[in-house]
Amino acid sequence: MSSLEALNLTCEIGEDLKAIKLANPMDSTRAWLRTGLEANLLETLERNIRHNPNRAFKLFELGHIFNIKDGPQKEILPDETEQVCGIIQGPRNLDNIWNNAYDALDFYDLKGMVDYALNRLNVDVTYAPSNHRIFKKGHAASISSGSDEIGYIGHVDQDILDKFGIKCAAIYRPLNNFFLNPLMEYLRMKYICPNQIPKGRIGMREIISKVKDGYSIALMVDQRVSEGPRAPFFNKPAHTTTIPAQLALKYDCKLVPISLERKDGPNFEMTIHEPYKIEKTGNDEEDTKNITLKINQEIEKMILNNPKQWIWSHNRWK
Repeated sequence: MSSLEALNLTCEIGEDLKAIKLANPMDSTRAWLRTGLEANLLETLERNIRHNPNRAFKLFELGHIFNIKDGPQKEILPDETEQVCGIIQGPRNLDNIWNNAYDALDFYDLKGMVDYALNRLNVDVTYAPSNHRIFKKGHAASISSGSDEIGYIGHVDQDILDKFGIKCAAIYRPLNNFFLNPLMEYLRMKYICPNQIPKGRIGMREIISKVKDGYSIALMVDQRVSEGPRAPFFNKPAHTTTIPAQLALKYDCKLVPISLERKDGPNFEMTIHEPYKIEKTGNDEEDTKNITLKINQEIEKMILNNPKQWIWSHNRWK
């Protein structure tokens, strides 16, 4: 999918404004002359979030866009104009890692930046409610100088944001030490995954909500659980989570094994294995047992392949 297609701008922006398809593009994702800078910035933002998920980002681009107005495309050249576009995302302040409140940058932060820049240029502007194509309804405004509309500002619609990245959440167990737990949660959010779900019944409701919203859920299935059915693990019965099996059976989730191998120093190599083949018999209880057993058998293979890589700091068979 091209970035323009993700923004739903490939064929038509308005009745009198169309995007131009290249005859010989370098690749299929760059097949159209851009009609705006939004897609490029969203792609750049997604790449940055992937590497620094809990950092604030304030990005802008000044570049050329191409539009055709009136008449068949083949008969006229496109209008080439210069445009500036900016985007912000992330926490307003992460200096206090002991504060669990997440104070995110929002519409008014961006508006303040726009006002400051335009004031420095001695440009007086007014804002008016708008329904721009990429923004959430009720969360956008047009920017006008006199009678001329010179721009727009708003909150990008979630459906468009989803097309520029994979939504992921991770399940975790809070530390017993409540003094260190806020620090650990901060580090997990910053370096592992910004969406952390605590284990337990409260967390289970959030897991289901995330799954319904299209999130991928990361779960360490080799950990000991305090309750639930026992499944064979290295020929001994061990309490084993059935959450993956339940999600696969009820919501048709794919179960994808992932393993990490420590390399030199702080470096790790991640291996993403083939998804499990889920066979439903109609007997959910038996299917849950079979899937859970299959997961344990896969973990056994990973451990036997390289035993020194398994972090075994608890009694798995307690």
